[in-house]
Amino acid sequence: MSQQLATLMPLILLIVIMYFLLIRPQKKREKAVAAMRNSVKVGDEIITIGGICGKVVKTKDEVLTIQVGADRVKFEIMRWAVSKVVNEESTPSPSKKAKQEEPQDEDKIEAPKKTLPKRMKKAGDMEASSSDAAPEPAAESEVDATEATDNK
Repeated sequence: MSQQLATLMPLILLIVIMYFLLIRPQKKREKAVAAMRNSVKVGDEIITIGGICGKVVKTKDEVLTIQVGADRVKFEIMRWAVSKVVNEESTPSPSKKAKQEEPQDEDKIEAPKKTLPKRMKKAGDMEASSSDAAPEPAAESEVDATEATDNK
C-alpha cells in the first residue's frame, strides 16, 4: 500500500504545483476582469477588445451603448467586449504622480534634449540634388589616368 502511495506522490505533487502556478492565478484574473466589466457605469471611458475608445452613455444587463469620435457616433457593444476602463481623473498616470511628488527646484540641471537622427534622402531626391550640386572631385587613380592621357 505504501509503495503505491510512493509511486503516486510525484503525480499528486505535479497536480498541486499546476494548481498553484496555473489554475489559481488564471481564476483570479478572470474574477478581476469580470468585476471590472460589471462595474462599468455611465460616464466611464473604455477601450474595447477591438481597440475602439469611447465613453459609456447607457448601460443595460449585457449591452453597453458607447459614444465615439468627434461626431459622437453611438453604438452598442456587448459587456464582455470591454478590455479596459480608462478614468483619467480618478487614477492619475505614473508620470503625473512623479510630477506631483517631485520637488520644484530652480537650480535643477536639465538633461540635454535628445536630438533625432537626420533623415536620409530618397533616391529621387538624391538624383536631383546631385545634378544641381557641383561635381565631386575624381578619385586619385582617375586623376592620374586623365593626366597621363592629357600628356600624350
